[in-house]
Amino acid sequence: MPSTKLDRRLMLGSAAALAFSAARPARAEWSAVPEPIMRLHERLRGLDADGLDPTWYGLPAREAAMSDPAGFQSATHNAARQALTDLLHGRAMAPPGRVDIRRDTPALPLNGWMSELAGSAEPAQVISRAADLPAGQAALRAAMAEARAREARGALPAVPTGGIIEPGRFSDRVPALRARLAATDPVVAAAPVAEPNMYDDVLAEAVRRFQNAAGLEADGRVGAGTQMALNRTASMDVRALSIAMDLRRAAPEPGRERRIEVNIPDFMLHVYEGQKVVLEMPVIIGRPQRATPLLTTRLTSVQFNPPWGVPVRNAVEDKLPLLQRNPLALVRNGTRIFQRVDGEQVEVDPTTVEWRNYSRTNFPFTMRQDPGEANALGRIKFVMPNSEDIFMHDTPERHLFARSERAFSSGCVRLGRPMDFLAMAVEGMEGWDRNRMARSVSDGRTFGIALRRQPSVRLIYRTTVVENGQVRIRPDLYGHDEAYWRAMERGPARPMAARA
Repeated sequence: MPSTKLDRRLMLGSAAALAFSAARPARAEWSAVPEPIMRLHERLRGLDADGLDPTWYGLPAREAAMSDPAGFQSATHNAARQALTDLLHGRAMAPPGRVDIRRDTPALPLNGWMSELAGSAEPAQVISRAADLPAGQAALRAAMAEARAREARGALPAVPTGGIIEPGRFSDRVPALRARLAATDPVVAAAPVAEPNMYDDVLAEAVRRFQNAAGLEADGRVGAGTQMALNRTASMDVRALSIAMDLRRAAPEPGRERRIEVNIPDFMLHVYEGQKVVLEMPVIIGRPQRATPLLTTRLTSVQFNPPWGVPVRNAVEDKLPLLQRNPLALVRNGTRIFQRVDGEQVEVDPTTVEWRNYSRTNFPFTMRQDPGEANALGRIKFVMPNSEDIFMHDTPERHLFARSERAFSSGCVRLGRPMDFLAMAVEGMEGWDRNRMARSVSDGRTFGIALRRQPSVRLIYRTTVVENGQVRIRPDLYGHDEAYWRAMERGPARPMAARA
């Protein structure tokens, strides 16, 4: 009969042995496998905390350490080299069109890291150090741990989608709303319910708390944005956080010069000098059907009191239906209509046209909106050359900036504080003080100026933002995250670093 506790455990069979080894992986039961290699193996099994799937790397099963120690060590080293490459340089190759993704891989040469991994007394620590390199990764890792804990607890009750649920009203969706909030809000869970279908004050306050935490407008109204946030699953957050971690890998250090970044899904613009934010403001970006493109360009000039040449798509999709209902619909906002006749552009009286005879396939007209208070571009247009004809501009629809979800434009970027942005743009240009800027806007004259300082402009796409150690996740408006995740699953199409 076996005389030791270890012998007795081994007699229990492979399942019990595996459970024992999982609890104490570095003991002598692994005989020929050094303890640092077992710790490396455990560290690689925990790559999901870094947003990487351990199954991507061919990590051997733990019991192989006993049945094939040499093969176990070789496979673990190979998995570690692959994981280290991804932790340093990023798992995904940038999908087509992602000009906003930049990686400075030469700043992190692999050979030195691979040599350190091979020669380290504790190779698991090399993996952890590489995982911690990108800025903000600690906050993302903490958010990942919380999201995975929620995922393990199971799905929260769903709220059926539909129209807006207004405070003080009855709706057959209120019980589902209450059940969803009661799962995470102890106030709702403890509150008595008199009328199950009544959207009462206690529930409305809970919705406002939820909206605040989710970065939504805290108005208590359960509309499409709030319903989407309520029904967002922990698995969706895990994926968003994995993508955010990978996007930070090998990101280049920002230069010291001034730069402008518009984060499209966060609806925010920031102006940086080095790491310092010198200006920030809310923006309105393109709705999904008219997505704002990802761009890298420069801010080159400013136009005051611009006219607006209505793009053909806007004319046929937005303006033509208005004219079909009322031929004078565009007159009040200063939009004029033109048609080429005998080689010349001739202004058209809209009341003389049978608009129902025209569609996107036979539309011979052009439109131009005169400068003024109602002009879609507002009083200031900021030019940044690009092939998409995208620019930043003022807007008469100031009320939209109070909304938390601001995807309303036809692709261009509307600025929440255009005069502050103008002050930044003309800074250092002689004679351009606040008074001159105000006069240039108010006198109604159309003219432009070239900027002396032409900062870089990047329109980027980051659904997950880290600010002051707090993590905020926005919806994947345009599906760019979904494409990036598929690229992460495919893995990098690059050669592995040579073995040290």
